[in-house]
Amino acid sequence: MAAGGFCKLPNGTVVVALNLPGTAPDGIGAVRVLVHARNRARALTRLRNLGLRAVYLRGNAAPPTPDEITAVLHHPDGLVWRTFCDTAVGVPVGPPELWHPIRALLRHRAPAQA
Repeated sequence: MAAGGFCKLPNGTVVVALNLPGTAPDGIGAVRVLVHARNRARALTRLRNLGLRAVYLRGNAAPPTPDEITAVLHHPDGLVWRTFCDTAVGVPVGPPELWHPIRALLRHRAPAQA
């Protein structure tokens, strides 16, 4: 199950953030995915349509930060990710990584599935 949360924006749309566990052998660990959509259901549908079938949002334990909201709002697709190292206190370790478009994550996953 993925940890995550959401934030409703003043215009009625939402930004959903999910921490997905990493299982790929090519070195990509856990990732944090941000989705901008009209509502939570549409955000999860966007991820499921990309092949992330077992993605559910239960609760609001890890909502997106203001910096994350800005990153996803400024991306044309409204769907970005970056690796996420979760420590015991829930703070990323090391310097922050830049956000990547979702196509880059799907490219990393495709060879592992073949």
